[in-house]
Amino acid sequence: MTTPMGSMATRMGFESGDLILEVGFRDDCDLALRQELISFTGNELLDGDVQEVVDGVILWWRDDDGDLIDELVDALTYLSESGPIWVLTPKVGRPGHVHPSDIQDAAPTAGLSQTSSLSVAPDWSATRLVARKSAKR
Repeated sequence: MTTPMGSMATRMGFESGDLILEVGFRDDCDLALRQELISFTGNELLDGDVQEVVDGVILWWRDDDGDLIDELVDALTYLSESGPIWVLTPKVGRPGHVHPSDIQDAAPTAGLSQTSSLSVAPDWSATRLVARKSAKR
């Protein structure tokens, strides 16, 4: 079974024309997913030198990458009010695997809520985080 172009980008909530900030790119990242996001949005993925508001962030994150809270707070700097941060982590058994509890613990401290998870590539899972609404209690 083949998946139509843009299906993972659509499942991740991206739309044509969206600007996506990419953080943590290394040679272990899934190139097919990156290319799908680029093709679907019609824009190159932006790097840390971005000076504009983005519609979403993809954060490739591994167990040894440092402080996840700091990285999430930095990503929020450029993110539109309604945009998601997708934390992409190696799946169980892959080098650099991140325990889901690490993301669950970091998100609230950074002012984010976890909403969903997806398997986005053969070696990568993604967790969707969004800014918490201050009016909710």
